[in-house]
Amino acid sequence: MKGSSAVTRAAYEPYAQALLSLGQSNGQLDNFSADVALILETVTQSDELNGFLANPFFQDDAKKSALTQLFSGKVNDLTLSFLKLLVDRRRAVCLPGICREFQSQIRKLNQVVLAQVSSTVELTDPQKQAVRDRVMAMTSAKSVELETTIDPDLLGGVIIKVGSQVIDASLRGQLRRISYKLSGAN
Repeated sequence: MKGSSAVTRAAYEPYAQALLSLGQSNGQLDNFSADVALILETVTQSDELNGFLANPFFQDDAKKSALTQLFSGKVNDLTLSFLKLLVDRRRAVCLPGICREFQSQIRKLNQVVLAQVSSTVELTDPQKQAVRDRVMAMTSAKSVELETTIDPDLLGGVIIKVGSQVIDASLRGQLRRISYKLSGAN
């Protein structure tokens, strides 16, 4: 699995880097970041759009027309041209991965760390700030971006993933650690 994610990242990285360079050279990096967030949200929320873009039987002109209808006036013209280029290069199916890679490169550029937080209930603003503070102390990042999910299987507490590091402060994790200690005591 790990090898396959490296292969897909290698496929997305040149396109994400090209968009990043285009944004930097035109002084539009913040606009491109907002555009990519909108595109990623739109594409990930629509299975129909994903299927349409991935289907090789649909003509490139139809895909470009659909992207133009969806994003014209909502994203920068250069971003829209980039989307059309992806269609021409038969990479429209890679759009979500390219967007995620672009966001990863933006975070790296801005020294922002992504923390994926799983909890049993929605975190309050003070709890989110406490997570940010803890992650900033761990990583020495300038800022922390939170991606939160609700996981009712945790029973309580949170699991925080930052890169390859995992902080398991969940009740399920605590019970598992107690179980290991008890089984090791026998």
